[in-house]
Amino acid sequence: MPAVSSPSAAVVRTARTAVFAAFAVNGAAFAAFASRVPDIKHELDLSAGQLGLTLLAASLGSVIGLPLSGWIVHHLGAARTLLGAAVVQSVGLLGVGLGVDVVDNRGVVMAGLFLVGLGTGVFDVSMNLEGAAVERLLGHSIMPHFHAAFSGGTVVSALIGAGLSFLHVPVAAHLLGVVVLLLVVTPWFLRVFLPRSVETDEHGTEIKEKAGIGAAWLEPRTLLIGVVVLAAAFTEGTANDWVAVALSDGYGLERWVGVVGFAVFLTAMTAGRLLGTRVLDERGRVPVLRVLFVSAVVGCVLVVFGGPVLAFVGAAVWGVGASLGFPVGMSAAADDPKRAAARMSVVSTIGYTAFLAGPPLLGFLGDHVGVLPSLLVVGAMAIVALLAIPAVREPVRAEAPAHR
Repeated sequence: MPAVSSPSAAVVRTARTAVFAAFAVNGAAFAAFASRVPDIKHELDLSAGQLGLTLLAASLGSVIGLPLSGWIVHHLGAARTLLGAAVVQSVGLLGVGLGVDVVDNRGVVMAGLFLVGLGTGVFDVSMNLEGAAVERLLGHSIMPHFHAAFSGGTVVSALIGAGLSFLHVPVAAHLLGVVVLLLVVTPWFLRVFLPRSVETDEHGTEIKEKAGIGAAWLEPRTLLIGVVVLAAAFTEGTANDWVAVALSDGYGLERWVGVVGFAVFLTAMTAGRLLGTRVLDERGRVPVLRVLFVSAVVGCVLVVFGGPVLAFVGAAVWGVGASLGFPVGMSAAADDPKRAAARMSVVSTIGYTAFLAGPPLLGFLGDHVGVLPSLLVVGAMAIVALLAIPAVREPVRAEAPAHR
């Protein structure tokens, strides 16, 4: 492949802004659905176990989309891939709204969730690859800030969802508004992604080489990073899917109050990601993640046993604890630019297994021991993560000039 000149600092900064927008929009689209989970459970009259199996459809779609993402990005480029993913997400969101409010059919909802998950999986890997390319060109860590933009999008969207739930606005009307936003905003920011030639030079070759991805599945460090991301995804995903339901069902609160608890979790996680980059630079990945995973366990315990008031404090502590595991895992997978795409594909696939297994596991436990106590399984995953955390340690590398 012929050499490609490095883009100007202005181009990289503009692409950085576009990646921020991609993360924020994707977060908003996700939280729009997640914030209405208590309403979906109520409207379809689902048990905890039935809700878990329903949510599994979205996780299954994501896991199927992940292995396809690298191949699609290589052939279409990040911008076209993300646009296609946004369209798939939009069709899925419309399907969820149709299934809840129009036909009252759980199967239609699950079909919509599958498409939401499929589009989200492709969107997620693509935006992380674009973010990794921008991070390498900038020459300093910025991935946690990208994920903070995702969290920020989820906070705003969740608060809107809480308000709409309080006002008894139909799920279908809410999700239709999100679809309009998604399809209007996405083409706007995709225009300023990195040039296609730069994308190909940064990570296209690695995606094309199938042997590179296969070899990454045999690398112990890559697999251990995947375990950390798996635990982080489970810690974050459990709260995303179940905190609102647990607070409303477990403590007898109004459904919109449970969604406010979900928003508290998201706000704390966003703050952790905004402030976390400096702490990571000062203390290093390993000690910071150790403290945060322990914090997630403490927060979970407060949610389960703290009562209606301390549960909101616990949601905040849990949010901080869940803030950095996923973005640090993505950065660790991309430490070697030549192997970044293959390793990120493997790590993402392992991590998203949590979204596949989490909903039915929590639903099964919720049916047998109650939704609140079932959240304690987060502690078991945190212990697994603590054993694997040394794998994310920063490599020793020489100083290099950077775009600022």
